[in-house]
Amino acid sequence: MRHDDSAASRRKGTTPKRRPPQPGPSTSGSTRRSPRSPRSPRSPRSPRRSGVSRASAVSPRKKRFRPGTRALMEIRKYQKGTDLLLRKGPFSRLVREVCQSISHEALRWQVYALMALQEAAEAFLVRLFADANLCAIHAKRVTMFPRDIQLARRIRGADTL
Repeated sequence: MRHDDSAASRRKGTTPKRRPPQPGPSTSGSTRRSPRSPRSPRSPRSPRRSGVSRASAVSPRKKRFRPGTRALMEIRKYQKGTDLLLRKGPFSRLVREVCQSISHEALRWQVYALMALQEAAEAFLVRLFADANLCAIHAKRVTMFPRDIQLARRIRGADTL
């Protein structure tokens, strides 16, 4: 193996020499800036730079999760919490609408009665979806179809409700 000067310049650790800055067209011949001083707003742009500003070039990208990771994070979040998942206003309007279709009298509801009904409805729906998910898994699928919910209701005997 020969060692000569050309091989020494091609080594990994050496850095290439920098070129001295080329003088550009100046508006006032007597003033010269140092290459590291900040640029004044009226000075012309360097020809190497494009018109894109630095702020738009460095845009923070949102973290992308693999498929299914976000769903698992949401499942853990909702299983930890004890708050209601349905909004109280729309649920209250739905209950009042169903009551008006059954009875033509103007029925009034206590807030605690509506909250108890909402807790029971959400518990029923969560268990129904869990059973329907088991039906989908039994069919070797990860996607729940309406037929899974129907099968879960039929097995439970809740089809008459």
